[in-house]
Amino acid sequence: MKDTKKRVPPPVEMGRGARGPGTRFRQGRLWVLLIGACLLLLPAAACGGASSESLTIYSGRSESLVGPVIEQFAAATGIDVEVKYGSTSQMVSTLKEEGNNTPADVFFAQDPGGIGSVEDMLQAVPEAILFKAPDWARDPDGRWVGISGRARVVVYNTENLDASDLPSDLWGFTDPKWKGRIGWPPTNASFQTMVTAMRSMWGEERTRQWLEGIIANEPNAYPKNTPTVAAAGAGEIDVGFVNHYYLYRFIAEEGEGFAARNHHLSAGGPGSLVMVAGAGVLSTSENRDNAERFLEFMLSPVAQQYFASQAFEYPLVEGVRVHQFLTPLSEVNRPNITMRELADLEGTQRLLRDTGILP
Repeated sequence: MKDTKKRVPPPVEMGRGARGPGTRFRQGRLWVLLIGACLLLLPAAACGGASSESLTIYSGRSESLVGPVIEQFAAATGIDVEVKYGSTSQMVSTLKEEGNNTPADVFFAQDPGGIGSVEDMLQAVPEAILFKAPDWARDPDGRWVGISGRARVVVYNTENLDASDLPSDLWGFTDPKWKGRIGWPPTNASFQTMVTAMRSMWGEERTRQWLEGIIANEPNAYPKNTPTVAAAGAGEIDVGFVNHYYLYRFIAEEGEGFAARNHHLSAGGPGSLVMVAGAGVLSTSENRDNAERFLEFMLSPVAQQYFASQAFEYPLVEGVRVHQFLTPLSEVNRPNITMRELADLEGTQRLLRDTGILP
C-alpha cells in the first residue's frame, strides 16, 4: 500500500488546508475557531507554540474531509500530529498486520463496521468524552466514540427522474426496469456497512437475493461515493447508492444547477441507515493523553460545527446548527439498529466475494 502519511506541523498557516469543495475557511473565521479551540483545550501547550508532544492518527476518512479540522487541532494544542490516510479497510488491514507494534495512537474510521473490526485493539474511552455522543452513536463497551453522522441515500439525476419515480425501499431497485441505470461503489466501506445492516435486518439469504437482483440489472461500479455522485449528475447513471454529504460538496462547488439530488427512502430499512464515523485510542498508544484530547476536540462545538457547516455531516452534540441543505435526522426514517450490529465487516466482504461483486 502506498504510504500516505502526512505530518501536520503546528502552527497552521491561517486559511490553509481546504482540499475539497465545501471546506474553505475565511481567514478571520478560522482565527475565531482556533481561539475557541484553544480555550476549550486549556490547560494545554500555548496555542500555536512549539511542542515536543506528538500524536499519530490512522485515518480511514479522506484528507479532503478531515484534514482541515485535524490541522485546527494541531494548531490549537501545539501537538505534532502525523496522519496516515487510506481507506478504512486499508487502515484496518494495516492495524491488524502491525498488531502491538503499530505506531498509531488513534484510529479514525469512516464507519462502525471498520472500527468495530479492530475494537479489541482499542482501550476504553473516558466517560466524560464518551457520553458527549448520543447512545446510538457510540460503542456499547465504550471503546470508541462517534464523531459525526452520515445518512445513506439514493442520489438521482434530476433531468431523467423525479423523486416520485423512485421506489420506497432498496428492494424496488431489483425491478428489471432499473437495468443499466444504477451505480454503486462496492469496495466502499460505507456501502459495505449498508450491506451489513441488510444482513442484520433481512438475513443472509434475502441480502444475497438483493445483491443478485442488482447484479442482474448490470450496475455501473465506481471506486467510491464521489465518482458515483458525479456520474449521477452527468446522467451516466440515473441512481446511485451513496452517503448524503457528497452531493452537497458538488453543489457547493458547482452551484444549484448540478443535476442530481438526494432522496431518503420513505419506507426506511437498510437504505436509510444513519452511520457514524468513529474514533478510538489504540491500547498500545504511548500518547494516550494527546489521543484523548483529540477525541475531546472532535466532539467540541468547534469541530462539530466544522463537520456540520463545511463537511455537510450531522453533528452529534447538542447546540450545533445543522446545514440548511440537510434533511433533519428527525425526518429520516432510519432503522432501529445498533452500531454493534454493523461490526461484522468480514462477513459482509465474504458475501460480496461469494456473489462475485468483490474479487
